[in-house]
Amino acid sequence: MFVFVCAGCGAELTAPLSQVALPVHAHQSYGNGIQLPVLMESGTFAVDPEPSGPPWRRWEEIPPDEAAARGVYAPVWALSDGAPGAIVIAPGDAHGTVLIPENRGGGSCCGLDGADGPNVACVACALPVASRIDDCSLWQALWLDPNAVRRQPVDGTDAAPLSWGELLAEGNSTPPFEPVLTWGSRTTAGHWSNHVWAWSPRWEAAAGRALAHLLVASEGRPVTVPDGLTGEVFQRALDALLPAGPPARRAVLAGPGLPAPDGDADILLVPSHPRTGESWSPPGTAAYPVPLPFGVWHRLVHPEPDLPAPTSGRLPDGVLRDDFDPPAVRPDRLFRIDLAVFRHTLVRLPAVRAPWLRTLLDGLAQHHPAGLF
Repeated sequence: MFVFVCAGCGAELTAPLSQVALPVHAHQSYGNGIQLPVLMESGTFAVDPEPSGPPWRRWEEIPPDEAAARGVYAPVWALSDGAPGAIVIAPGDAHGTVLIPENRGGGSCCGLDGADGPNVACVACALPVASRIDDCSLWQALWLDPNAVRRQPVDGTDAAPLSWGELLAEGNSTPPFEPVLTWGSRTTAGHWSNHVWAWSPRWEAAAGRALAHLLVASEGRPVTVPDGLTGEVFQRALDALLPAGPPARRAVLAGPGLPAPDGDADILLVPSHPRTGESWSPPGTAAYPVPLPFGVWHRLVHPEPDLPAPTSGRLPDGVLRDDFDPPAVRPDRLFRIDLAVFRHTLVRLPAVRAPWLRTLLDGLAQHHPAGLF
């Protein structure tokens, strides 16, 4: 475990934290005026290996060889020339810091967006050390500036990452839909207000990353995925983006606790470890692995049964109500994939340089009316 300290004066800025994988949705912008929860679990931190924050350079200013060396193989609007290695934590895990009120950020709407650089300083020496993010449609987080903090180990041994079997035993799934709050809404006495049940932003981001890999794995041929929730998430987009006709490549769910994939599977939808970020990999297969966050993969493999239909009439004497939290209801629209996460992933896969994939990427705008993204 580690604490992060101010690089200027050495003051401790965080509680002891354990490192986990950077969430797929770490930089997601979801909807308009939506109140998203805290990105990181308390007691954890993650590191973004890519440069982040200002200054920015437009794509036209970056030589192709430099972009490729940075792992970007197709045009983007701009690339950051900031420092790599920003550290993200839950805001509640910080201490010894104070907001810099004059650095609110010109692009923010309902809160802070950190677009203009650090807006949090060390109390002890006033060095800007982090960016607090709490604007609408953004995940609430505190991003520590890698040039302004240092990582120090703390006494005690950090627990080893859970094995795949231990993760299965915990059974932590990510629900596919959840109540999404608008800015300023709140809960009282267990009741939601100003909310709608929507497809989970986590799922839309996870599907964005996975779809990019599925397209690469398709080699320009149709792809089929399992029926049920997996098909609901992916099949409509695959059918719209890939040509019909050639023999389809077959994607299956694979991972710990499942039978070994058969030899006819071309693509494997596999879990990535929530702590290490490494994808599960079966021995002796040439199938293309497509990573999914463990919680999403677990729900696809172990879907919950449909909720029972509500009934009318009185409850028996002595039976207390347990429905103060409303049951999950299905969203009133088809699943949509997060376009920004999809593009972010696809432009960083070398296969995007194939002419057919570049043509698909450049023509994405025409698929918005179909409601794919």
